[in-house]
Amino acid sequence: MSTINDTMNPVTVEPPSFAVKDVAAVVAKNLNLRGDYTQLVSERDQNFRLRTADGQGYVVKVTGMMEERIATDFQIAALSHFEENEFNYTPRVFRTVSGEKRSVITSDTGQEYSLRVVTWLDGCLLSDIELTIDNTRRFGRRLAELDLSLATFDFDGDGEAGLWDMQEAQQLRSLLLHINDEEVRKYVGFVLTRFDETVITVLRTLPRQAIHNDANPENILMDADGDVSGFIDFGDALKAPRIIEVATAAAYLRAGGENPLKFIVAFVEGYHQQSPLSEAELNLLFDLIRTRLAMTLIILYWRLTARAEDDPYRQKTLDSESNAFEFLVFLSDLGHEAFKRRINKGSI
Repeated sequence: MSTINDTMNPVTVEPPSFAVKDVAAVVAKNLNLRGDYTQLVSERDQNFRLRTADGQGYVVKVTGMMEERIATDFQIAALSHFEENEFNYTPRVFRTVSGEKRSVITSDTGQEYSLRVVTWLDGCLLSDIELTIDNTRRFGRRLAELDLSLATFDFDGDGEAGLWDMQEAQQLRSLLLHINDEEVRKYVGFVLTRFDETVITVLRTLPRQAIHNDANPENILMDADGDVSGFIDFGDALKAPRIIEVATAAAYLRAGGENPLKFIVAFVEGYHQQSPLSEAELNLLFDLIRTRLAMTLIILYWRLTARAEDDPYRQKTLDSESNAFEFLVFLSDLGHEAFKRRINKGSI
């Protein structure tokens, strides 16, 4: 079983902190791009939005030291695959003046970091608009299209999502001690036990392919017509059964009121219409959504102890995951069979 290396993870390791002028100098020299820089909030990398004088937008990403080169190469190759296959809902890799897909920036201590530039996609984040039955169904369809494109992606390696690889959820058990709420710890521990004793065995029988692995509303762009116009942030992309893709996205589509599953039902319906899910996949969905929620809660509590209170990503996570435990309790009380009946009332 994988274990957590406390010196090489996105919670305890600070992201790169290059001065804007140093990043701009490398980008100007190696990619011949100049303009205004705005820093973006990121968990483990240092990201900037670059707007050039002609109005073009780009994302400049300096990769954190914990990311293996194969993980960076996996992400770049996946984006190149989308471009080659004319899937027009992802950023494009901007090449250096010498034709490379990555560059290097060196710190004052001589540490080399990978730097890459991708095109900026316009649109409104799904997290910034009201979720509806319609836009979550459309989201499901478009995510299925993305996964269908990735099904033909061939890469010699699995990528590396680290803490966010659900296939390795048991690696987080050692972090339960950071959850200082006994009730939260109990629920999360039960989900991890269920995953280890029942879920992982079935999961390993399913085909694997490349997936985005973090299709949450902050990584989904919407256009003015309410359709998905783009997917961003492939930092957690890896090879896994595609039902992990569906479960990960569904875990963020929590609704309140009398029907907390309404957006998940619409989302799964949309995905299934575009790319039918097997009975074996659907049987795992309930447990995998709960597993993603459990992972989110463990890492959230760990981040609370490891990051300073003014850390921007810490606060961003607190704001976005405030109801994760409430939803985990709801699902646990509902049970697998009742969950599946509600899902099946869609079109499946």
